[in-house]
Amino acid sequence: MMEVRLAVDGVEVELNPFVTKILAKVVEAMATSLKGVNENWKRIELEVVR
Repeated sequence: MMEVRLAVDGVEVELNPFVTKILAKVVEAMATSLKGVNENWKRIELEVVR
């Protein structure tokens, strides 16, 4: 299983196993569908700032 951490404004949000799996698979699918992204990636980092 992939490790997933979510923090909002520096506060860690607790994720249950279902949400962890969904977030991991969605981010993995989006990233690996992009041109130039190696399918054998080791780490994906995503930061959203508003």
